[in-house]
Amino acid sequence: QVQLVESGGGLVQPGGSLRLSCAASGSIFSIYAMGWYRQAPKKQRELVAAITSGGSTNYADSVKGRFTISRDNAKNTVYLQMNSLKPEDTAVYYCNARISTVLAIWEPRDYWGQGTQVTVSS
Repeated sequence: QVQLVESGGGLVQPGGSLRLSCAASGSIFSIYAMGWYRQAPKKQRELVAAITSGGSTNYADSVKGRFTISRDNAKNTVYLQMNSLKPEDTAVYYCNARISTVLAIWEPRDYWGQGTQVTVSS
């Protein structure tokens, strides 16, 4: 019914940049907050950045000043611009969105993308 498809991951050298995209599609009625999480090997999944439907944002302390989250509501897409990447940013990055569908307008739920690998290494 709803799919989140991520793109933009890859291998980058320390100090480099990447831009992740996540497009939502399907029987969408409304999209509320959208965000990016990441999970490194042997670590718990953690919030990286989130953005409300109105554009308010919040970031993990570890990425403040380096990452920027944005969204295009017309395209049902959220982006994560990652600059000054560090080896410790290496992880699988997951897109998350709270969405209500046309069959459940008053029952929004969380949806997840399949994940995209980001590797920061020289």
